[in-house]
Amino acid sequence: MAAPDWLTARPIAHRGLHDRAAGRPENTLAAARAAVAGGFAIECDVQLSRDGEAMVFHDAALGRLTQASEAVSERSAADLGTLSIAGTAETIPTLQAFLAAIGGAVPVVVEVKSRYDGDLRLATRAAEVAAAYDGPVALKSFDPQVVAALRALCPTIPRGIVAETTQDDPVYAALPPSLRRALSDLLHFAETRPDFLSWRVDDLPCAPTFLCRLLGQIPVMAWTVRTEDQRTRAGAHADQMVFEGFVP
Repeated sequence: MAAPDWLTARPIAHRGLHDRAAGRPENTLAAARAAVAGGFAIECDVQLSRDGEAMVFHDAALGRLTQASEAVSERSAADLGTLSIAGTAETIPTLQAFLAAIGGAVPVVVEVKSRYDGDLRLATRAAEVAAAYDGPVALKSFDPQVVAALRALCPTIPRGIVAETTQDDPVYAALPPSLRRALSDLLHFAETRPDFLSWRVDDLPCAPTFLCRLLGQIPVMAWTVRTEDQRTRAGAHADQMVFEGFVP
């Protein structure tokens, strides 16, 4: 399917319009409501709870933002929903509750986290929630297997691949070189058929994004834009930016 115009119509607030000092930690309802008030689209992340719920939280483990230290997958959704985020009154919402709070006011782009291990439970649950949502929503992931699954699970919902050209994050160290090359060069394209790309801004311009925009009319989101130089780069080589740390 062709990517809808709403996908790139407005700048996308990375993990919501978050500001911890103002009591709006990342990926919380407060950050989402601030983005809605500013008229910005929202990007959020989901992790899987012990009982199979899609929880809006970036990290695989709870330690950076809560007083708990376990993996998100070791706690139930109900339990996760009681944890304070960064010492505020905000807690970890389910994806269903997060979307309900937004209520279709602005587009939402949901990143489905993965360990590249073939576990598709989170993708399946995120697809179920997105399909039941009456508002503009898209799904994306770094993992081609997840994106390919989303193609089958919810073909009418826009899906994207998140990628970077230079893979210097330690998470890639365990992946075989063939998969790393496939990620960098979009060699999985026939299986995933993404409707959009979400590419690291500092890697732009690059051949995959240039060719997708030129030949396939596939839009590119640039992440994560934090500086004026990055904003200029995104403006020149992408169709929209995923931003944080400032208000466009």
